[in-house]
Amino acid sequence: MSRFANRTEAGELLASKLVAYANRPNVLVLALPRGGVPVAYAVAKTLHAPLDIFLVRKLSVPGHEELAMGAIAGGGVRVLNDEVIQYLHIAREVIDAVATRELQETARREETTSNRPTTRTTAGAYHRRDLSAGNGAGKPLFLGAVT
Repeated sequence: MSRFANRTEAGELLASKLVAYANRPNVLVLALPRGGVPVAYAVAKTLHAPLDIFLVRKLSVPGHEELAMGAIAGGGVRVLNDEVIQYLHIAREVIDAVATRELQETARREETTSNRPTTRTTAGAYHRRDLSAGNGAGKPLFLGAVT
């Protein structure tokens, strides 16, 4: 049983909780593709805020591709799951190799999904109040506001 009829409805319900951020010039809604785009679009539309995508890639454990040892995003963002890394004794060189490969894929996707020049860097985006929406499956539906 699903909590929402679809992702658009989820975004509309989320937006209703965020109306205090409506019409603010310092708000940017970030969508995590693919499932987060319809959610974030509904939020951005309701809040009259700009919408951008935020590409994130899972760092999979080699040989266990469904198991995440972390994630990376543009602008040098890297989050590691130390518990998984320590339990499986994953070497720093392995982590770096996987991260390099995924950063290359992130860069490729940023080039192919954008028909505009980059208007912000990941770090630069955090000078604003950013609202991020994922698809709710494996990623938080609402990552939070970053000031």
